[in-house]
Amino acid sequence: MCGRYAASRGPGELAEAFGVERWDPQEAPAPDWNVAPTKEVLVVLDRPVKDAPDPRPVRQLRVLTWGLVPSWAEDPDGAARMINARAETLHEKPSFRRAFAQRRCIVPADGYYEWVTAHDERQLEVEGRRKRARKQPYFVLPADGSVLAMAGIYEFWRDPGLPAEHPRAWWATCSVITTEAETGPLGVAPAEGPASLADIHPRMPLVLPPDRWDAWLDPARTDADELRGLLAPPPGGLMRAYPVATAVSNVRNNGPELLAELAAPEEATLF
Repeated sequence: MCGRYAASRGPGELAEAFGVERWDPQEAPAPDWNVAPTKEVLVVLDRPVKDAPDPRPVRQLRVLTWGLVPSWAEDPDGAARMINARAETLHEKPSFRRAFAQRRCIVPADGYYEWVTAHDERQLEVEGRRKRARKQPYFVLPADGSVLAMAGIYEFWRDPGLPAEHPRAWWATCSVITTEAETGPLGVAPAEGPASLADIHPRMPLVLPPDRWDAWLDPARTDADELRGLLAPPPGGLMRAYPVATAVSNVRNNGPELLAELAAPEEATLF
């Protein structure tokens, strides 16, 4: 899965990277090194501009809430559980299939966090009590330092309890698409620890290479089989991963220090 990521690039840098034509710098959220579900995030999408005389889709940077609320939902309470959509089944799931056909986006990131569980499920006894060892977080990012383009879908939900003119009458939300994690060697492997992304976690965000961006964002493409072809994982060996401090496990912690690379996983510490 993808449940936490870092997004520190500003809208100007993202606009240049993705060929964005329209964005409002004042609406952009602040750099965030610990993006968690239900936070506001920047996404890239192609969509006609509201009330514009030209109906053509325009590439935009938009602020959405991470955690998809289907248009038919009675309320938004399940948004925090809808942060990910599985690439293998999103074309058939009622919560995702309409957005997959009509509303696709790219969620830019510096990289994402994942926690290694293989060595942390053992129970330790300390002062006569059983406690579990703390999980070791890793930061996963493109080996060349480029922006991580995570495939996503987005949706609009109308709050029936608010008048149409209310600023919160419409919710714009998104979900990150995930796929099976790569089993091949990392582009840059840590000195100690996992040698592949699958060793860290069995799932990972579906990363779109630049040559698929235009097709993925094109709202005129609605054929499910054609779109599923765009969800093939990119070539392996393009990512690196390294251990980071367990401070990232607390969503209240935020700052560039969370991305500091550790020479080795932290000593086994306890909750």
